[in-house]
Amino acid sequence: MHVHDYVWYITVGVLLALLAFDVFIIGRRPHEPSTKESATAIAFYVGLAVIFGLGVWAFSGGQYAGEFYAGWLTEYSLSVDNLFIFLIIMSRFNVPRKYQQTALLIGIILALFFRGIFIAVGAAAINQFSWVFYLFGAFLVYTAIHLAMQGENDDEDYKENAVIRFARRRLNVSDDYNGVKLTVMKNGKRLFTPMAIVIVALGTTDLLFALDSIPAIYGLTQEPFLVFTANVFALMGLRQLYFLLGDLLRRLIYLSIGLSVVLAFIGVKLVLHAMHENELPFINGGEHIKWAPEIPISVSLGFIIVTLGITTVLSLWKSRQIAATEAANGTAQTTPAETAGGELDEATPRPQDVVDQDAKAKAEAELHRTDSKKP
Repeated sequence: MHVHDYVWYITVGVLLALLAFDVFIIGRRPHEPSTKESATAIAFYVGLAVIFGLGVWAFSGGQYAGEFYAGWLTEYSLSVDNLFIFLIIMSRFNVPRKYQQTALLIGIILALFFRGIFIAVGAAAINQFSWVFYLFGAFLVYTAIHLAMQGENDDEDYKENAVIRFARRRLNVSDDYNGVKLTVMKNGKRLFTPMAIVIVALGTTDLLFALDSIPAIYGLTQEPFLVFTANVFALMGLRQLYFLLGDLLRRLIYLSIGLSVVLAFIGVKLVLHAMHENELPFINGGEHIKWAPEIPISVSLGFIIVTLGITTVLSLWKSRQIAATEAANGTAQTTPAETAGGELDEATPRPQDVVDQDAKAKAEAELHRTDSKKP
């Protein structure tokens, strides 16, 4: 795929302009996006990705358009799975709902930065060493097995990485949030706010996610232009998706298993491709292995769509069964607002309200007992 320099400049310029608009116009006011605002943004970004893919089809053919769509869907699905970890991080650090949008925005910018580095490194490695596909394929198969063994997403499965633990130990952190600021002055001493630790958590998590996502998309296309644009489009609208999905994120209980199947498929595809490009002397005498089948992009795209569709349907069906069982047994789930560190709904009794009601009930009982003793 031949991409002129001016196409790169225009594409990167437009995407940076969209990101700047999101950061400096929409994201400058900390707030929780409404359902309408989130749905409108997601529809815009998804529509933009679809139009971009049609443009690739028109100028470069259906093969490259299929590679873009397959890469975009895979990266988007991985990003949705990542949102669950973001949800846990917000819950662990009790980030107020109105500040979560800013935290997510910074996290997504860091994700773009890290993925850009990995895309460049991956492209350089592929151009120099064809055996890198063996490594990518093996890594994806390993990741797929790990995800499959992990099973359903669970809050208890999340473990803080070494960077977060180091930051907790070494940094002087205040107890309270100071808006979206990362530092605050208290008693003449500069302290970090909990928001700074949240940003560290999101950034290091993004770095780990990039290790999975970049090999995955290179298994679908080796075009750096498509790899870059698919990743950017997958991250656009991610924070709005976080607020729009809400509790639905927790209902996609089989998403990790579905992604493990997709990653295993791409891993095998990478290994087969590596066999075609084989130059390692200890494998087939350094000759290309021509009998290894090449999986066409149309098959890859269809497999990804079907797998993710089945995963979503089964997840929603299973979560509905769980909800029905819990309702029958009288057990209650934690509300999404409480889970994500938000305020309780107005209809939900607050602890102080319960105390006040108990005190009022006792007072009325005491008054009734006293009145009953009067002649």
